[in-house]
Formats: sequence, structure tokens, C-alpha cells
Amino acid sequence: MTGLNQDIKAKLKELNVLEKIIVINGIVFFIGLFLSLVIKSGNSLGWLELPKDASDFILKPWSIITYGFTHYGFFHLFFNMLVLYYVSRMLLNLFDPKLALNIYFLGIIFGGLFFLMVYNVLPENFLKPVGSLVGASAGVRALLIFLCAYMPNTQVRMLVVNIKLWHLGLAMVVFDVIGLFGMNQGGSVAHLGGMALGYYYAKQLANGHDIGKGFEKLMDWIVSVFKPSQKSPLRTVHKRKTNTVAGHTKSEFREFNKQKQIDLILDKISKSGYESLTEEEKAFLFKAKD
Repeated sequence: MTGLNQDIKAKLKELNVLEKIIVINGIVFFIGLFLSLVIKSGNSLGWLELPKDASDFILKPWSIITYGFTHYGFFHLFFNMLVLYYVSRMLLNLFDPKLALNIYFLGIIFGGLFFLMVYNVLPENFLKPVGSLVGASAGVRALLIFLCAYMPNTQVRMLVVNIKLWHLGLAMVVFDVIGLFGMNQGGSVAHLGGMALGYYYAKQLANGHDIGKGFEKLMDWIVSVFKPSQKSPLRTVHKRKTNTVAGHTKSEFREFNKQKQIDLILDKISKSGYESLTEEEKAFLFKAKD
């Protein structure tokens, strides 16, 4: 049994951050399925759902994130996670994992905020009856639209044809705008919120501004609060010489030059697509993201 646990831990360590999110979504789904059999209710994860009414949300503030890990239907979970898996393959080959997490979680948050705003601001006669919000679609769409907006001319294979990412992004937006008049109006509202975040994030990043840095620092602080301290009671201080130039170490200069090359390659991808890269550029980008 110990060997099995070690194998599972080793496999989990090999997963990238978005694949770990897929695993978490799967675990939550099966917990909900088990609870529904025990309590004989289809609302077994109600404490994770994002309520429609602002007054109920105030009592469940955590639901602005947890709803994105809540699925009741297998196919709802399956298709969300399938898209997330393929997006992760492309996104994490080009960008830092923390940036991917920023986009994903901010997409979920903005999708939830759009949902709350629409159903607490607009008159009821404009809206269809909806329940609580569940599903990771807002976060998944935020990641996908980010890619579509950041490198719109990159081509991807869809069944038997190649299409540009911006065509895919436009089709998704049109699909969800139409969905505003359908039975899943609440879901479409959240999708559009996530897509708006992904688009804005991409445009700001292209201008050199990472809008997710504040959120990233907040998450790092939260993690540090729950992380056990590893301070040693005794500390030995050694003085050592450091070779600095203009106040920066050689390693800092190397890191700066490496990031500059990555930025130039990403700019080339956004203008001409991934296939425009030379083999040397592809190899450099692959090694840089290891």
C-alpha cells in the first residue's frame, strides 16, 4: 500500500498546475456523487455553489471560487476538463505556470461577478429563471480567449482543417451571446465574464503589464500563512563575494537576457503564429519553460 501511495505522489508531482486542477475537479465531482447517494439529494455540493442572490452570497463568500470546482453532470465535467487539458498543453509551453493560474482563477472570479451583477442589477423581466452557478467554464474560457487574443494568427487543428485562434475565439463569443437567450443563460453570462477577463489580460500583457501580479501576491501570501515555518534556531552567516555590475549579479543579467529572448519569440508568435518560429527558437522556448 505504501508503494502505491508513493507511485500516486510521484505521478501527481509530474502533472503541471492545470492538470492538477483537473484532478481536483475530478475528486470534487466524485465526492459530490458519493454524497448524493448517501443523502439522496442532487444538491450534494450546495455549499460550494455560487448563489444568484447577493444576500446569499454574502454568507458564502468562498463560493466565488469554489463554484468553479463544482460539477454535477459527468459530461459537463468531462468537456470542461478536456478543453482545459488541451489548453494547458499549449499555454504552459509558452507561459509561466503562475500566469496560467492567475488567468484561470481571475476568469472564475470575473465570471462569478458578472453572474451576480446581472441577476442583482437587471430587471427580472429581462432574465430567465436560474439557480446557483456551477462549473469551471468561465476559467477555461478565460485561458482559451487569452491565447486567442495574445497570438490571434496562430493556427490550430480542428478535426480536418486548420483555423486561426482568433476565428475560434470569435466563434466562442458568438456562441455564448446566442446562449444569453437560451436555457443556460446564467452559464453564458459567466462565460462572457471569463472571456472578457482573458481578452483584457492578453491585451494588457502584450503592452507589458501583467494585471494578475496583485492576485498572485495575494495567493502567495495566503499559501505562506498555511505553510509551516522551517526556521532553524541556529544560523551561521558566511560572507562571500558577489560579482555585481551596476548593482546586479551575473545570474540576474542572464535571467534578464533569457526573458528578453522569450518576449521576442512570443511577440513573433502573436504576429505570425507558432509555425513561423525557427527550429532553434522552438528549442529555446521549450527549454526555457522546463
